[in-house]
Amino acid sequence: MVYRAGIIGAGGIAGMGILGMHDEADIGRKKFRASHAGGYNETDGVELVAVADVNEEKLDRFGEAWDIPERGRYVGHDAMLENEELDVVSVCTPSYLHRDHVVAAAESDADPDAIWCEKPIAASVAEAETMTEVCEETDTELVVNHSFRFTEKVQELRSAIEEGIVGETKSIAATFRRELMRNSTHVLDLLVYLLDARAATVSGYINGENDAVDALGGTREVTDSGGGGHVLLDDGTFATVDCTVAREISSMSLQFVGTEGKLYINNDDGEWRYWTLEDGTHVERPIPGVSGAWSWDEDYRRAFPNAANHIVDLLNGDAENHSPGTDAMRSLEIIVGFYISDYTESHVDLPLDTPLKDVRITSW
Repeated sequence: MVYRAGIIGAGGIAGMGILGMHDEADIGRKKFRASHAGGYNETDGVELVAVADVNEEKLDRFGEAWDIPERGRYVGHDAMLENEELDVVSVCTPSYLHRDHVVAAAESDADPDAIWCEKPIAASVAEAETMTEVCEETDTELVVNHSFRFTEKVQELRSAIEEGIVGETKSIAATFRRELMRNSTHVLDLLVYLLDARAATVSGYINGENDAVDALGGTREVTDSGGGGHVLLDDGTFATVDCTVAREISSMSLQFVGTEGKLYINNDDGEWRYWTLEDGTHVERPIPGVSGAWSWDEDYRRAFPNAANHIVDLLNGDAENHSPGTDAMRSLEIIVGFYISDYTESHVDLPLDTPLKDVRITSW
């Protein structure tokens, strides 16, 4: 059986290509592995048959690049969802549109069994809750594309941490480039994924600086910006988060300090290091059970085919969801908490209550 896939939003992460990652001359003309279409393209058992976008020029360019016939190109998601029977729908629109598009897909006549939604899950915690509730009601698997979860090395690292290589984690320092929603949701999701934890209290800082309009050619003003703060996790771990710097000078890194050892993970430099605590001295060793350091060129790009393969496994009933909407809300509520904390000049307890769940942070 070959499953049928459709995409809402013919933008960069869908398969068009992204400035900064790809040459401008190649955008919309080459097939890029690090994309939803690229993931489907490399996965047996699923075929990309339809795409929808409100921009007809972009729609046709995307369709030509990915060999989607004209009958499978739809102006607007409603037309695609009304005319196609789909097993999986990718939602690749800006995050402030995710709720509307995920809910529309889950409740549509297309009747998908899975929705692969880009990160961050939504613009507000309330919207994310609506998405997860509707998907549960319609028996639709909601898979959020926090792509690090779909890399073998991160999965190996999580298993190693669960097996106690650092003991009880006490402190974490995390850094990444701005902005919080568009980029830093990755590092925050990685933090809560590796520890299987949830934030309990946050104190935040927002610097108001945003690179997305220039980097992505955005035409709408958004509230997403650089920022960071302090996070107390429900397992007692204290984390500092700095996502204030621009792409050119940024480095995605996490440092874990625990009772039995420490980890340094830098994805931009491809440097993963581990020290075990022996008689009061940190001694550097290879990370147990982890096959080398992570890289953007290999691991990040392979994450998309891995995610598409995982969705096929979900559709076959052979797997449990690696990245459900309920998990994606953990990073979102930290970001929203940073904004609320900065605005109110106070600590914010999580999970958020209404009306704070309705605070929207719009992003490209």
